Amino acid sequence: MNEMSAKPAGAPLERRTVRVDLADRSYDILIHQGLIDEAGAEIAARMPGVRLAVVSDETVAGLHLERLSLSLNAAGIEHVPVIVPAGEGTKSYDGLIRVVEAVIAARLERGDAVLALGGGVVGDLAGFAAAVTRRGMGFIQMPTSLLAQVDSSVGGKTGINSPQGKNLVGAFHQPALVLADTALLDTLSPREFAAGYAEVVKYGLIDRPDFFEWLDANRQSVFAGGTARTEAIALSCEAKAAVVAADEHEGGVRALLNLGHTFGHALEKFAAYDTARLVHGEGVAIGMALAHRYSATEGLCPEGDVARVEAHLKACGLPTRIQDIPGDAPSVEALMQAIGQDKKVARGKLTFILTRGIGRAFIARDVDAGRIANFLSTELAA
Repeated sequence: MNEMSAKPAGAPLERRTVRVDLADRSYDILIHQGLIDEAGAEIAARMPGVRLAVVSDETVAGLHLERLSLSLNAAGIEHVPVIVPAGEGTKSYDGLIRVVEAVIAARLERGDAVLALGGGVVGDLAGFAAAVTRRGMGFIQMPTSLLAQVDSSVGGKTGINSPQGKNLVGAFHQPALVLADTALLDTLSPREFAAGYAEVVKYGLIDRPDFFEWLDANRQSVFAGGTARTEAIALSCEAKAAVVAADEHEGGVRALLNLGHTFGHALEKFAAYDTARLVHGEGVAIGMALAHRYSATEGLCPEGDVARVEAHLKACGLPTRIQDIPGDAPSVEALMQAIGQDKKVARGKLTFILTRGIGRAFIARDVDAGRIANFLSTELAA
């Protein structure tokens, strides 16, 4: 993927539309404050006659389901709620069965759709249910977390966790529409917002150094809300849309979007997906810091860039070291076992996203497992 240097400029717009270009499966990402009240009209215009299963978790449903239902009712869209428990544990075989059976029981047809109202867990679970129920139903994303708005709702990755690792069971199933209401982010806790921001800054660290510079200068405004937040979400979605259009099924450059994720997923597994200890975005933040530090130990990344990345993440309230995770520290053996189950492993060879500096990430194949283990030993002893 080529380095991109387009710098955010001018007064950002409150309402943005980002197109994901996938030929006959192309779709729009609508980004706007108050979009939940317009959802029914937007869906009816694109999918006339559709009926919906609205999948949400108990927490999000209590906050937003009534407003969404009013909007759907106003547009004459029949819908049935499917409420699941909140938390990563729902992204499981049992959770999948629960959603699939509810959709079938509602007598929804292949031409109908599943709408995910929630964060990444709900989006991944509902999307996978849509992919496999009746051999494929329509799918709509209405992400309610920053992480979901800039990452998991875009690109068609759906799935559940296996006891052996995160996101090991799933399918590529693109949504027909993504509705990102930036006002819904006001209900997030500071910790949840910061965790989502890790996925925003990731795009700058991969191949958009000017975006990183813009975030470094405008971080406080993004956290405060308003036009800077809308702009950051739109630019993140544009970055991901470009990669998805070039490599839908992660056969090449799309793997770059996993910067920090190989380490991060291993840390999540170690923490037993206990969100009191570690949430996904925090795992990614530590993972990105680890990827930069490991790259520096290999003589690839300037130490100054490592320091800038760590300082930026810390200023956002994000962890940067394994020791920042509450509780006992993992063993090197446990982390290496989890890393060995990563989806990017090819014929037993480790693949990592490493970097030559801010905005210069690259795919490193056949990374020596012993060198990673030695690096983790040093990290844990620090």
